[in-house]
Amino acid sequence: MSRSTPLLAVTCAAVLLAGCGTSKEDKAKAQVCDARADIQKQIDGLKGQTAATATVDGVKNSLQTIQDDLKKMANAQGDLSADRKKQVEAANQAFSSDMKAIAGDVTSLSATDVRARVTTAVQSLATGYQQAFSNVHCG
Repeated sequence: MSRSTPLLAVTCAAVLLAGCGTSKEDKAKAQVCDARADIQKQIDGLKGQTAATATVDGVKNSLQTIQDDLKKMANAQGDLSADRKKQVEAANQAFSSDMKAIAGDVTSLSATDVRARVTTAVQSLATGYQQAFSNVHCG
């Protein structure tokens, strides 16, 4: 065994241990980014539906998932840096308002009405999402 092998092993171990400790802020950022990505996934799924394929339950489930993701973001805000917290908070509030309006419309409609309005509602939701979260960067 060469002289550098023990030193290399100690260095590798130190790097691994340093990488294992994730701060609360890093965890909160990851939680926000994961929720943001899931919201985009739900919106993309809704955009893929047409008047012929949309179902009331399918739309309601996607909207519920989005609401759950917004709650995850809100729960993570306390561990974010001040600037990041402001960005996420503002985006969450703006998008939550859009969500409540659209969810209220969808939950009170019949299956036929949902199919007829899904394209308009989803486009509005997608636009609201883009506007609200344009300043919240992940990656």
